Amino acid sequence: MVDKFFGSKLNTFLLLILIVILLFTLRFMKNNSIVKEGVDNTDVEQSDDIVKEGIGGNKEDLVYFTIQPYEKVSGIKSYRGSVQGGYFFEGNILINVTDIDGNYLLKSNAMATTNWMTADAVEFEGNIDFTNLSKGSAYIEILEDDPSDGEGGEPGRILIPIVIE
Repeated sequence: MVDKFFGSKLNTFLLLILIVILLFTLRFMKNNSIVKEGVDNTDVEQSDDIVKEGIGGNKEDLVYFTIQPYEKVSGIKSYRGSVQGGYFFEGNILINVTDIDGNYLLKSNAMATTNWMTADAVEFEGNIDFTNLSKGSAYIEILEDDPSDGEGGEPGRILIPIVIE
């Protein structure tokens, strides 16, 4: 039976074509993150192609932030982000919510999750509770934690527009 199957040139050719197609399919799937073990594809890509339209302040310091510009937010929202340029003091970064006039609705902070003692990109994470905040247009302000209270000049600041529901 085996000799009859492999004895035919057509069957051998079809088997080789099937193997080649299978190998190309597996390679394509691996390269496109479809079959990467241990990777949560819901994670935010940490790349330079993030949406920076509408972001104010020192937007060039923002590497990524999981709350996107003009996103509708409510309740307690977890976030992750990355900034470069020395925004941290003792691993702390200020994450505030302001109204459109710049008045503070909520003062908060996040903690670095990577080495913060660098001018390179530093990752951070935290939570914001939007539950009791006024609804409407607002900003998330990522503010440089400045222990000298402004004596060294204006602190770095990034403004991300949001809509509180």
